[in-house]
Amino acid sequence: MTDVAEAEALILGCMQPLPSEERLLGETAGAVLRENVEAERDQPPFDRVTMDGVAIKYSDWDQGLRRYRVIGTQGAGAPPLLIQPGECVEIMTGAMLPDGADTVIPVERLTRDQSIALIEDSAKVSDRQFVHPRGSDRIAGTRLLSSGLAIGPTEMAILASAGLPHIQVTKSPKIAVLSTGDELVEVGEPIQPYQIRSSNDRAIEASLLRHAQARVTRVNLKDDPETMFQTIARLHDANDTLILSGGVSMGQYDFVPQVLDTLGVELVFHRIEQRPGRPMWFGVSKASKPIFALPGNPVSTLVCLTRYVLPALRQAMGLDTGFPETVRLATEVVFPADLAYFLPVKLSSDDTGMAVAEPNPTNTSGDFVSLAGTDGFIELPRGQEVFPQGMATRLFRW
Repeated sequence: MTDVAEAEALILGCMQPLPSEERLLGETAGAVLRENVEAERDQPPFDRVTMDGVAIKYSDWDQGLRRYRVIGTQGAGAPPLLIQPGECVEIMTGAMLPDGADTVIPVERLTRDQSIALIEDSAKVSDRQFVHPRGSDRIAGTRLLSSGLAIGPTEMAILASAGLPHIQVTKSPKIAVLSTGDELVEVGEPIQPYQIRSSNDRAIEASLLRHAQARVTRVNLKDDPETMFQTIARLHDANDTLILSGGVSMGQYDFVPQVLDTLGVELVFHRIEQRPGRPMWFGVSKASKPIFALPGNPVSTLVCLTRYVLPALRQAMGLDTGFPETVRLATEVVFPADLAYFLPVKLSSDDTGMAVAEPNPTNTSGDFVSLAGTDGFIELPRGQEVFPQGMATRLFRW
């Protein structure tokens, strides 16, 4: 069988980059940027006023002038006025610094007498105060964003500032999610005592929508090899990736490995030294499309999806995944089996404010209801039985 780290490396080594596409700026939220973005202009593009007040020449103040003639008012978005010695402009935050001015006196430090602004003697004034200099953040042509970033609120603001109406992003992956089993019944349909609701496909779909903006097709398959063969072949041709749930173990009705082999899918590995999710299967089709066959127990499905499928999709999308997230164990954990252990947890903080993970084990790998309220799971490495309180461990969020 395959170790966790080896399984991850094998999967990532098989992933091909997804294509990119051009979208309108307003349609890119959550997508992965696939181009470098440069500053359209200096940022800020002019000497920008950062305080409401009056704009003056510092040399006037330095020479002892405290009374200034107000020649006008200038707000943000207005062209700059021109001042002469002894004059000032009533100025608003965000406005362009008036021509001839170089310093701003806050409104709290002055009084107005019709067209005269009188500055308090106690006011502290320095040259170019409350002025955000042109190009002090970035100069035109410098890089603002690099390919591989997920477009969130800050990235969206930067893209807009660069003046780009169209953006190159990763094309949303088309993914078919297939749940196998005669016992599965769709939501809203009549159900018998010996049947269960199909929930794995819904959970997988929710995760793919949340993390990959995927276009998902859900299908339930009966335990019939011929039907499986025809359906999987059709969905393979219409999608970028297939994710199956169930039918991958060693039972009499576990037809998935056999069907995939008949379809000519190259097996990369089958079974991983872990709990839950040991029977996981992974292969690549002749068209270089990844096929993930996850165990059917719901906890196993979600763990394998989060631990292996999502990172693989992030890589294919060109996403810069950054550094792994780690937390500390809130209590000691004992796990004698010679397997990696994926343990659901709830996050909190200790007295120092550090993040800690409180174990929230399920009764079985079918007890998905116990996952409600958990934040994800931690990975406890194989080859160790006792994991002490305070141990740092890797966290995977749902």
